[in-house]
Amino acid sequence: MLLIYPPIAKPSEPPAGITQLAASLLAHNHPCNVVDFNIEAQLDLIALEPEYNDNWTRRAYRNRRANLREIRSQSLYTSFARYQKCVLELNRLMEIRGGRTITASLANYQDTSLSPLKSDDLMTMARFPQRCLFASFFRKRLPHLLADPSDFIGISINYLSQALSSFALIGLIRQLAPEKKIIVGGGLVTSWMRSPHWRNPFSGLIDYCIDGCGVAPLLKLFEDTETRQVPPRLDLMPLDSYLAPGRILPYNTSSGCFWNKCSFCPERAEKTPYSRKNPARVMQEIGMLRRDTAPVLIHLLDNAVSPSLLEDFSEEMPTTPWYGFVRVTGHLQNLDYCRQLKKSGCLMLKLGIESGDQGVLDRLEKGIDLALVVKALENLHRAGIATYVYLLFGTPAEGRKEAERTLEFTIKHHRLITFLNLAIFNMPLNSPERQDLQTSDFYSGDLSLYTDFSHPRGWNRRQVRSFLDREFKKKPEIATILNRDPPLFTSNHAPFFCKDIGLFGES
Repeated sequence: MLLIYPPIAKPSEPPAGITQLAASLLAHNHPCNVVDFNIEAQLDLIALEPEYNDNWTRRAYRNRRANLREIRSQSLYTSFARYQKCVLELNRLMEIRGGRTITASLANYQDTSLSPLKSDDLMTMARFPQRCLFASFFRKRLPHLLADPSDFIGISINYLSQALSSFALIGLIRQLAPEKKIIVGGGLVTSWMRSPHWRNPFSGLIDYCIDGCGVAPLLKLFEDTETRQVPPRLDLMPLDSYLAPGRILPYNTSSGCFWNKCSFCPERAEKTPYSRKNPARVMQEIGMLRRDTAPVLIHLLDNAVSPSLLEDFSEEMPTTPWYGFVRVTGHLQNLDYCRQLKKSGCLMLKLGIESGDQGVLDRLEKGIDLALVVKALENLHRAGIATYVYLLFGTPAEGRKEAERTLEFTIKHHRLITFLNLAIFNMPLNSPERQDLQTSDFYSGDLSLYTDFSHPRGWNRRQVRSFLDREFKKKPEIATILNRDPPLFTSNHAPFFCKDIGLFGES
């Protein structure tokens, strides 16, 4: 079987999903080949001589090889100014390729003439794959790969930024090897299939669409019902090609969310069940993967790493630096516990605080208390663990006054916040709470995952965006935090800029 990870996603680390699928197939003696077209296609574009001749583009092209060496070196991450210049020059060689309708970057791909939310547009891309920015790259790479005798080709589509190029890839495969069976899966496909309006529009183009974890469905295709638990095969990826100062090990300890109570949460709306790996298995697999890949950083991909597993990490986790998303729980009230996490290698924790107003948190059923949040931020700061705080504006539970309280909260505790992510709320199409609101189309398209709604307090998206741009981001304390965020790579590179991490920069 051939497994392909399509462009575009952030090219800082190998994709976790298809490496797990490959490991399972190989463990069951089913031959498998894995290719990461995301990193390959981006490097291919960066290497091409541009047609534009402005000073910035000429400089970016002249510096391309040096910048690729630099972004993979530890020394670059000691200077944020040098890092910004490096990333923006590499990104310049992506964005100038787009032409009139296509916008490409190291992290995104958009086409104003075709929408990834419309199945008709995706089918158009499959019929006319030459419209894709990566068509020439696909044509160059596919003939050799399609010579493989395998009947099946699996494509992992996780983000909207991958959808259009994925369907161009599918269209080319249909042209070059119509006898092949095409399977699509991944996070975005799962969300499509769990929409209440899903009616497979890709019949005749795609043979199988997979909802959720693909291991069991793929094995079933080979009439194999036994499922062994095996670690991902990251060694099948070009580990030294990614744009990071060393190898990053992505790893899931669970799927779904152990809390699973937050109102308007996409995971809850899609009824994603929570399951976690046995802690002993987690420790064993991470230990083995560390030996095999020698990572400089471990990225825990869970929606929220469970408190019990964090305790195991604090006691047993090797000191390879790591980071991940966690809920603010009572464990973080204990300074000694936070210091033990630091000793285990924890560089940074991503925290979904969402609001600085307790009433909003209660109405969203977040299950966190602002007093606990402050104590957790203080303890993590004292322990030397960076925080990447996520705030969400424009939920039905929030009005202008509540947003102002979030502003006050952030300013008051700005010294405890290392990085900030500011987002405007999108209502999931299948959220049960939408029944109490007046809704309308958000983005036109049969594959849209969200719906617009009439805000009960009149706090609409336009007002929220204006508040963020004209007030929230203008505060000097907040602007300082936002200006530290690594451009394009954001949280994927943020750990490399944390102070006292024992790898890069001054301690």
